[in-house]
Amino acid sequence: MTVTGDDSQAPPLVPMEPMAPAAADPDPLWQHPLVLRLGRIGRRLRRADDKRPWLLDTLVVVVAFVLFCLPDLLRGGGPRELNGAFGPVPRWEMAALQAGLILPLFLRRRAPMTAFLLIAAVFAVQWSLPVFLRADVALLIALYSLTLHSSLRRLLWACTVTVGVLSLALVRISAFASVAEVAFLLICASTAAVALGLVVRIRRSQLAGLRDRAARLEIERDQRSMLAVAAERERVAREMHDILGHNLSVIIRLADGGAYAARVNPDRTAQALTLIGETGREALNDLRRTLGGLRDETAVPDLAPQPGIADVDALCERIRAAGPEVVYRTVGELPSDRGLQLATYRIVQEALTNSLKHAGPGTEARVSLEVADQRLRILVEDSGPASGFRPTADTGPGQGLIGMRERAALYGGTVLAGRSGSGGWTVRTELELLPAQERTP
Repeated sequence: MTVTGDDSQAPPLVPMEPMAPAAADPDPLWQHPLVLRLGRIGRRLRRADDKRPWLLDTLVVVVAFVLFCLPDLLRGGGPRELNGAFGPVPRWEMAALQAGLILPLFLRRRAPMTAFLLIAAVFAVQWSLPVFLRADVALLIALYSLTLHSSLRRLLWACTVTVGVLSLALVRISAFASVAEVAFLLICASTAAVALGLVVRIRRSQLAGLRDRAARLEIERDQRSMLAVAAERERVAREMHDILGHNLSVIIRLADGGAYAARVNPDRTAQALTLIGETGREALNDLRRTLGGLRDETAVPDLAPQPGIADVDALCERIRAAGPEVVYRTVGELPSDRGLQLATYRIVQEALTNSLKHAGPGTEARVSLEVADQRLRILVEDSGPASGFRPTADTGPGQGLIGMRERAALYGGTVLAGRSGSGGWTVRTELELLPAQERTP
């Protein structure tokens, strides 16, 4: 006896809108050839600095000596226009002061606070003599390095020390120059050194954050790919288990029945072979459809609709052909969601396959699909094995019940399986018909 509901059509596919092209860089300055060339030079210098950190420190000291120390040593003093304000300085004293200003720059990255304090001390000694040297620019270099490599608390102390030593220089210069102009010049120079250090520090921090974010996104992308592959493997394994388990069980029972019919009633052998061929072809078609998604993009998949509730009737017919008596009924308006219909079909298929495998061809099975209170209730029960039946298949724990529970969990459902009072096996499943956001946790 078979009572079935009306079949429903799947909703039409909605065409996707084409993606908008990526926006171009709004600032063309960064695409200028000169900027790109400078960027490449900067990257090469950073790579060289990573391999030999001492090389850049040596280069800074050498450049500072050539630009700011060597002219004073060759001329025997500072600028000629300041000769009246500052007296002559012996070359050995000048060289000693220059060494005290320049050589601490070797420590400007490894110990920026130490380098700054050493230079500030020599700077104070020099202006207390008084002596004017172009190498005083080392104080600004040390202040820049301290801003770039040290903490902000130390930067505040360094700014206080800078104000103190520059005040000493301002007092010395006030005898022959405008105090306001000199103070403005010294404040601008110190502010520029601190500002440049802060800009470079913030830029490096931003680049480090972007690199860290890119690394984390790459890890997340790999993890998502691995999860997607694992989920696809589980899906294919579940589909393969349902397809092969059901059809092979039917084929085995039909083959056993055909072998028995060959001895008792040879005319029934042809019917059994025909049913075996039909079941095998259907299994092959299901496998092709399932594995079609694993083909490369250039291959043309064998498109066919997945089985649904409307195919449960044909499923029951195949089980009847293997021997068991199957009664199928439906109550209420069955859902039209194709995914839920596929889950329902696979759950019924697995339950009937287990009945055929473990209860044999002499069992009686009842299949019921009932819709009530926004829930789909699936009931599959059998009467147990007939007298004298011994299962030939493996009766150990398999993946069938796990697959049913996984399918039910996708729709907020549960699966209960166990022996009934009559000695048979019962599978009860409830699936929620509400949207995913409204389902019960």
